[in-house]
Amino acid sequence: MPEFQDRVLKCMDCGTDFVFTAGEQQFYHEKDFKNEPKRCKACKVKRQNTSERGVPAGRVETSAICSQCGRETTVPFRPTQGRPVFCRECFQSRKATGASAG
Repeated sequence: MPEFQDRVLKCMDCGTDFVFTAGEQQFYHEKDFKNEPKRCKACKVKRQNTSERGVPAGRVETSAICSQCGRETTVPFRPTQGRPVFCRECFQSRKATGASAG
């Protein structure tokens, strides 16, 4: 097994130097990863938490018509066929009165 030593790499996003530790290199070797890390930990976390458009990862904004009042609204999910969609105001009022989405 090769002997690993800490190495200093430059982050492709922010340009700061970061250490690719001997332990991390051994892990990469054991997992047969071919590429070295390209980002410091802070930039890697920031990239994992946002999509390319700067919207939080896994979130979408979809236009929809409120099933209760008929106004156009946006919702933070993709509506499911056959299920009602409510604008913020109607959703809050239904929630306050305990109405089921049924």
